[in-house]
Amino acid sequence: MRSVEAHQMIVADLFPRPSSDMVTVERALGRVLASRVSAPARLPGFDNSAMDGYAIRVADIADVPTSLPVTEDIPAGRTDRLTLEPGTAHRIMTGAPLPAGADAVVPVEQTDGGTDRVTIHQIPAPDANIRRAGSDITVGDTALPTGQLIGPAQLGLIAALGLPTVTVTRRLNVLVVSTGSELVEPGRALQYGQIYESNGPMLAAALTAAGATAHRIHFVPDDTSEFLDRISEFVDNAADRVDLILTSGGVSAGAYEVVKEALADQDVEFVKVAMQPGMPQGAGRFRSHGGRVVPIVTVPGNPVSAQVSFEVFVRPPLRRAMGLPAERTRVAARITESVRSTAGKRQFRRGILTMDGASWVVRPIGPPSSHHLRFLASANALLDIPADVESVDSGTLVSALLID
Repeated sequence: MRSVEAHQMIVADLFPRPSSDMVTVERALGRVLASRVSAPARLPGFDNSAMDGYAIRVADIADVPTSLPVTEDIPAGRTDRLTLEPGTAHRIMTGAPLPAGADAVVPVEQTDGGTDRVTIHQIPAPDANIRRAGSDITVGDTALPTGQLIGPAQLGLIAALGLPTVTVTRRLNVLVVSTGSELVEPGRALQYGQIYESNGPMLAAALTAAGATAHRIHFVPDDTSEFLDRISEFVDNAADRVDLILTSGGVSAGAYEVVKEALADQDVEFVKVAMQPGMPQGAGRFRSHGGRVVPIVTVPGNPVSAQVSFEVFVRPPLRRAMGLPAERTRVAARITESVRSTAGKRQFRRGILTMDGASWVVRPIGPPSSHHLRFLASANALLDIPADVESVDSGTLVSALLID
């Protein structure tokens, strides 16, 4: 059998290098900058007030209380240029442009709040409550570096600089195909021997959470011609190029393995990987009826096997190809109960990872079988048990992959 590490390398080689895409600011959230953002303007763009209060000349406040006439009212958004004459005050709001000649703003709380005349009860320090132009960022500064993940704060900075678009790494398009004549759409009544499709929505959600764009083909029956036709139709007619095809089911050693049979004449290799769950795997390149060649990864049909396979083989290179941090957080955790593992297979057990003081502890949940989806849904970690380990005693440190 092929090792997990060897299959990881083969799958990773299928993914493209990161490429760039220009998007509007509204679509930039969760994307990675492909080039640095250089500030085209300074922030703030003009001297402005940091408080609601009164713009004054400090030299006019020799003692307190001092009363000054209020000669202008300056709300935020006023665009004419004003000059503060000596011996006067301008009432000013937060963010409003500072009048020329003013060198401090007295907060309204330190005054009587007058509108015709204002009585000031505290002498301000020079430059008090003033945001100077360019104090945040100046023209030509690096606002955000290449490789920066764009979250709400980064998006806010881009918008504040007046940039309508940014260059980010391209989001990959992945086609998800669930095979099996037994699959039924949720909401419909099941006949005996049928099951509701779960792998399609689960893998599409995993792809979306990883930052990709997922597309689905529903309910492909165990028919090789229809399997090839439906994938080819999508690939040949997709508005955007398909970067990867991800199938689940039809890759084991039994009869009616539609994926294996359909791809027998294609550049796809099917192997057994020394892991549990997820032993039957496939990877290679699919050629559509129209001649388009698309990388394809095939994973087992049992739900836990499918999701674990995604975590182990697909998610890291997928995120790397989009410029995103590729690896999940991995910690050494003390296991709370003994477990056994199959000799010669790297086992990925479900577990709940928590902190006990300053140390991580992990509690295994459920059996290692690949159909126990309930325990996967309850887990926030995968216990990574090496292939040469047959048993792990309670209290032993194990490697745990944080998946939630």
